[in-house]
Amino acid sequence: MNRLDAIRDHAIGLFRIVIGFLFACHGVKTIFGLLGAHAPAAVGQWPGWWAALIQLVAGTLVFLGIGTRGAALLGSGSMAFAYFTVHAPNSLWPIQNGGEQAALFCWTLLVLAFTGPGRFSLGGC
Repeated sequence: MNRLDAIRDHAIGLFRIVIGFLFACHGVKTIFGLLGAHAPAAVGQWPGWWAALIQLVAGTLVFLGIGTRGAALLGSGSMAFAYFTVHAPNSLWPIQNGGEQAALFCWTLLVLAFTGPGRFSLGGC
């Protein structure tokens, strides 16, 4: 196990880059109507457009490693809000209510808020 400890920061950095990129892609999809979206969300529409703006900005910051902890915490909270207001009322389990992505982003971003950016970041925390 000690051999893996030597590359922990590199693994966290790569994890952060992938999660940040995927989270930002959700924002791009909703705001600009790209990446398979049927249409862009109406500007200022609550909560969809605002959630997408958080996804785009927080995802980009996490991807770059700038203000990672704060951006990840904000993104995690927005995904918890999405899960409990949009998905959970339909069913208890994420596999049944379509909330797997929201739950996974919530928890992965929360982990990054605690671990920090790892390697390859442009900022400190």
